[in-house]
Amino acid sequence: MSNPTRIILFAGGNLGDWALEEVEAGDCLVGVDRGALFLIRHGLRPRLSIGDFDSVTPEEWAEISAHSEEVRSCDPVLKDMTDTEMGFVWALDQGAQEIVLTGALGSRFDHTLANVHLLWKGLRSGVRCRIVDAANDIMLVDRELTLGPSRFPHISLLPLTPEVTGITLSGFQYPLEHATLRLGDTLGISNVLTADSGTISVASGCLLVIRSKD
Repeated sequence: MSNPTRIILFAGGNLGDWALEEVEAGDCLVGVDRGALFLIRHGLRPRLSIGDFDSVTPEEWAEISAHSEEVRSCDPVLKDMTDTEMGFVWALDQGAQEIVLTGALGSRFDHTLANVHLLWKGLRSGVRCRIVDAANDIMLVDRELTLGPSRFPHISLLPLTPEVTGITLSGFQYPLEHATLRLGDTLGISNVLTADSGTISVASGCLLVIRSKD
């Protein structure tokens, strides 16, 4: 298979019709654990289904095996990565220009936070990455990011590193000019765009950009 431009991971957290709306022609679809079953039961064939599959029944496992182009399974205990990280690392290895994670947020906060940290792995590799669910669109920036119109009106900024310096915002209701945010600061919560697009620039550190709706 030639290198895909965009890979969408469907993990085993919260999924719904909104996740299917992310799929565009030419996307490479990866089912992570139970996320593979979600894809198949909505008429989509995963390029890869990966994980320990401890959340599916034997009948569901047979369904996943029969309707995936490739399956990679592992022991649920003897592994050093979460299922989502395994899928994410595979996606990075394919040379994709963009990776979108769906089903990466859920009731397990440890898994949710670990998946947010995967954005740093993507940033370090020079790959655009997003985590999307019904109410959130999460990105990570260490230089500059331009945001356009979105179904998520609220935009919050939180440091992922201990300190993020030189934060400058243009096109926002609450502008910043060479500001610093440190872990524990809430200054960046709930901003909104006042222009067709807004720009976020950063001098140092890694800044989470969370677009959300109530």
